[in-house]
Amino acid sequence: MKITGKLLFGFILVSLFSAFVAVGTYSLLNKNNRTGSAESFNQGNFRAVGFNNAAENTDFTKAAEQSINGVVHIKSVANPSPSDRQPREYIDPFEWFFGGGSPYHQRQPRVGFGSGVIISTDGYIVTNNHVIDGADEIEVTTNSDKTYKAKLVGRDEATDVALLKIDGKDFPVIPFGDSDALKIGEWVLAVGNPFNLSSTVTAGIVSAKGRGNISPGSYPDPRNPNRNRQGQVTQQKIESYIQTDAAVNPGNSGGALVNTRGELVGINTAIYSETGNYVGYSFAVPISIVKKVVTDIKQYGTVQRALLGVSVTELAALKETDPDTFNKLKVTEGVYIGGFTSNSTAKKAGIEVGDAITAINGTKIRTFADLQGLLSRYNPGDKVSVRVQRGNSEKTFNVELKNDQGTTEITKYQSPDEILGASFKELSRETKMQLGINFGVEVTNLSDGKLKAAGIKNGFIILTANDNRISASDELIKIVQTILKQEPDNRGLFIRGFYPSTKKVEYIAIDLNN
Repeated sequence: MKITGKLLFGFILVSLFSAFVAVGTYSLLNKNNRTGSAESFNQGNFRAVGFNNAAENTDFTKAAEQSINGVVHIKSVANPSPSDRQPREYIDPFEWFFGGGSPYHQRQPRVGFGSGVIISTDGYIVTNNHVIDGADEIEVTTNSDKTYKAKLVGRDEATDVALLKIDGKDFPVIPFGDSDALKIGEWVLAVGNPFNLSSTVTAGIVSAKGRGNISPGSYPDPRNPNRNRQGQVTQQKIESYIQTDAAVNPGNSGGALVNTRGELVGINTAIYSETGNYVGYSFAVPISIVKKVVTDIKQYGTVQRALLGVSVTELAALKETDPDTFNKLKVTEGVYIGGFTSNSTAKKAGIEVGDAITAINGTKIRTFADLQGLLSRYNPGDKVSVRVQRGNSEKTFNVELKNDQGTTEITKYQSPDEILGASFKELSRETKMQLGINFGVEVTNLSDGKLKAAGIKNGFIILTANDNRISASDELIKIVQTILKQEPDNRGLFIRGFYPSTKKVEYIAIDLNN
């Protein structure tokens, strides 16, 4: 078939026209895609982030150099107590017959490791309470490989913070930063001694602030913190953590969280993990809380904790458990007041059950962690403005914060022995046989304290405390320590015992509040 010039020219003209139409259509659609999506979602005033500026903050060398010498390695040794005895599997009958033998053997000392941060040139060190909990000996090794014996100045279980002291001067320190000024997405460094690998630095970003309700199994070092997982939360544990994705592992506990300027913004405390090792999330106590805790410990021996005296539920939990009550509040963020303690300062100020706290001194309260973190910065006697939602109306109350005894007085630390006002002697095998018992401790060296006030005298045999058999003094001390962590209304010690002269069993109730 023969194609003429006129027909060929027609084909070319049609092809060019189709190409122009295709290009024009594509340009129009592309233009619509670039502008139409932003306009349909009302993204006016949007501009791209300057990535070149962000890259300037990724040089961590100066921050690492400034902080690494202020972080120390901590070794804690806990000697076995009488209650740690274990029955022997085999007893030499000749040794037992001729004396000197024992049906028990002692456990070996428990050794733990962690990190700490030097916060003063004269040797004050902050670390986690769970790093040194129960330790009889604490050894500190600096980054320059010098070793010191450390003294425990004080500790606070509620925030998991402890203060140590080593002798010396001109120690390198990490300056305090401002944890409140941290922003989500900001770079931070974790400095510590994971797995006994000294002077380890890892980097990450701030993932969240004011994080609470961390799993009890999240701590790198074994511990058993008291938490209420039944909806209501108490004021016993203070969790308002900085969450980061900087790698933190066992041994990092008590180490430094620093910003890119090398300033201390937190103390690394916990990880979220089912295995005990880092899986992507780590948590630090903000330095705004740590400073208050260690200052109080240094000055008073214990933390001066300011309380509202309320039992609360987070609104997210209330929405699930009681949606009708939640819907009546007309707010979605805050904490719902479900009850008061007997010394509640909030109740005296006019706040009622059913109110939802939404702000303290103008700072918004979204969760219980927010409330804890904010109150932990105040002292008993401080006055705060509390904003609550009551039904459809918003109300504000001026509240004077009190301590857990309902006063504004300075509280001093007292050990369980001092509170009870006595020492306790373990009963010998012969004494137990004479008395016809196989457990109990004897009250000795009675002085002014709770036992004397309750009418107990020297020689009294304590058999049980709060339904727990007592065979060694440290068992009674641990029970008292647990009671003192409770709300004031629940600090009751119930003792069962007798005097050897009468062998008449007595039941004695003791209020452990001051």
